Amino acid sequence: MTNTSQSTPVKTVADVAVHTLLGELAEQGIKIQLPEDELALVKNIRHLDVDGGEAEKGEITIEMPVDEDSWFFKCHFPGDPIMPGCLGIEGMWQSMGVLLAAKGYHGKLRALGIGDVKFLGEVRPHHKVVSFKLTIDKCKANRKMVMAVARGTVEVDGEEIYVADKLKVGVIFEE
Repeated sequence: MTNTSQSTPVKTVADVAVHTLLGELAEQGIKIQLPEDELALVKNIRHLDVDGGEAEKGEITIEMPVDEDSWFFKCHFPGDPIMPGCLGIEGMWQSMGVLLAAKGYHGKLRALGIGDVKFLGEVRPHHKVVSFKLTIDKCKANRKMVMAVARGTVEVDGEEIYVADKLKVGVIFEE
């Protein structure tokens, strides 16, 4: 089923678990493929507005609780544990997938690129929460997929640690 002229199933959401929203959307036939198990980074939606942001294309803030026993702290780096920076970028891409699902798009999520990213800090086991904040600047769909371009930040315990622009994500529609 292609999804180029979708109706928006959700306008705004606040303080809801990602799995709850995605479950509700799945009941409406909107299913988005996101990573599972240990790579499912985004957990709690703090704010989602499908028409929000400067370009009025959508904005989202999602949180990931920090677990000091997370798999990545055990191997990156032993004795000096830090969450890999690529997981912060992955969290931003996953956040965009949740926002696109809320806009009514469904299918297979694909990371398509990133223009620029700056690392200003790091996530350590003693931290409490990582926040992914994104605003979509462009969103274009055709018969096969939708592509969104966004800018975003990653915060840890309220401190901005990553800044990214031209984050690109696609959702490939399932036939």
